[in-house]
Amino acid sequence: MGKKGKREKKGRGAEKTAAKMEKKVSKRSRKEEEDLEALIAHFQTLDATKTQIVETPCPPPSPRLHASLSAHPEKDELILFGGEYFNGQKTFMYNELYIYNIRKDSWTKVEIPNPPPRRCAHQAVVVPQGGGQLWIFGGEFASPDGEQFYHYKDLWVLHLATKTWEQVRSTGGPSGRSGHRMVAWKRQLILFGGFHESTRDYIYYNDVYAFNLDTFAWSRLSPSGAGPAPRSGCQMSVTPQGSIVIYGGYSKQRVKKDVDRGTQHSDMFLLQPEDGREAGRWAWTRINPAGAKPTPRSGFSVAVTPNHQTLLFGGVCDEEEEESLEGDFLNDLHFYDAARNRWFAGQLKGPKSEKKKRRRGQKAEPEGADKRDLGGAGAQEPLEVVREVVTEDGTVVTIKQMLAAPGSAGQPPSNEEDSPDEAGGAVVEPSPRSNAMLTVKHGQLYLYGGMFEAGDRQVTLSDLYRLDLHKMQEWTALVEMDPGTQEWLEETDSEEDSDEDEGAEGGDEDEDSGGEAGDVLSRQA
Repeated sequence: MGKKGKREKKGRGAEKTAAKMEKKVSKRSRKEEEDLEALIAHFQTLDATKTQIVETPCPPPSPRLHASLSAHPEKDELILFGGEYFNGQKTFMYNELYIYNIRKDSWTKVEIPNPPPRRCAHQAVVVPQGGGQLWIFGGEFASPDGEQFYHYKDLWVLHLATKTWEQVRSTGGPSGRSGHRMVAWKRQLILFGGFHESTRDYIYYNDVYAFNLDTFAWSRLSPSGAGPAPRSGCQMSVTPQGSIVIYGGYSKQRVKKDVDRGTQHSDMFLLQPEDGREAGRWAWTRINPAGAKPTPRSGFSVAVTPNHQTLLFGGVCDEEEEESLEGDFLNDLHFYDAARNRWFAGQLKGPKSEKKKRRRGQKAEPEGADKRDLGGAGAQEPLEVVREVVTEDGTVVTIKQMLAAPGSAGQPPSNEEDSPDEAGGAVVEPSPRSNAMLTVKHGQLYLYGGMFEAGDRQVTLSDLYRLDLHKMQEWTALVEMDPGTQEWLEETDSEEDSDEDEGAEGGDEDEDSGGEAGDVLSRQA
């Protein structure tokens, strides 16, 4: 299951402790990573046989999570890279590149020579210069048995105009990690946090690095003020005012042998340049936004709306016992308005057809619950729906789903608004999930994949949804998936051969390169 932790105290003592732990983890993981480097080199050798750019129309990508989904800065395209898929016995790692043509509603698999090695839980950032560039840093590769992990510290750029990959080698950058966050700020990439683990140890980070897109040089920032505790999987976004917001995230600590306890952070910080200059000093400030704040969770997904608000989708809220972990998966929307330092719950108006008067009791709004100018919030509680899906092998999978209460997205709730429940049709929306991929293009929010757990099963998704953020009426399903049809293999004592050549294609489920990394990463990345 997920790996979690408690917040550490600030100060020099905490920094010394972190430094000692990093040294300990580094020593223990060195041998593991040497073993995995040989396997990664094997796959890179296979990738090196591809010497030409090959673009092949294809069906939608197979199920995956911890991939990256990015909007092309100039074309009506979305770019999907990497990710992983766990089938109960084995994890398949990917370094495929897919392009989704928005206007044509079609997918193309693009094979480019010398791609980055297979990985998941990396970060990808698009910048407009040079006809568009996709920058990728870090991520994770898992051993076939899921017991060893290799954390990348490499930096790559995909030149979108020429469809060429380039590894950018620059010293002084972050250590190898997964679950970090990275954003484009002016002409720099700013990176925060993440985690690194070996078989027996792990460490979470709260360091900050900047990569200059003009000089191709890394620098470690040392912001003043008390910043966030070490964490991974947080929200990181740039505000219209030029600051960087950090919200939430996930960390864990060991409470006794083989027992870890996690923390789902819900605090929020602002990282600001003190003088506004790119080469100046930075400062941390803790902020306490008003409004309808998200419930504590991990594994949520983040995008930025056309009016520069930060959008948060889904995730998982964990109920943790000493040696077990149960999660309620979510599919709600929240928006953070940095200009007003306020959260808003995102609620959909529903389809315009069949207007009917909504019959519901009007309740007084709780303090701090606001309506958003674009995707506002009512005060009603989410509705819990439980449904059962029968899989191919006859197993009954129970899915608990939290549905947002009916309400207006653009105005205060009114009795005259359309109610999707009363419109006569089934509500179309993404199922509750964590670690979905999000991006925004032309005011449309696109959501792909992710996962949820049903008992001991991990269901990995391959569906694709779209939501018009201007209208905030209803989701549109572009690619649908029946989770009950997904293969699930029970764990066995036998070991799989990790070096099978059928894993060389870097594609669908015939690619073999992992262990149980999906479960391991689901809360942290």
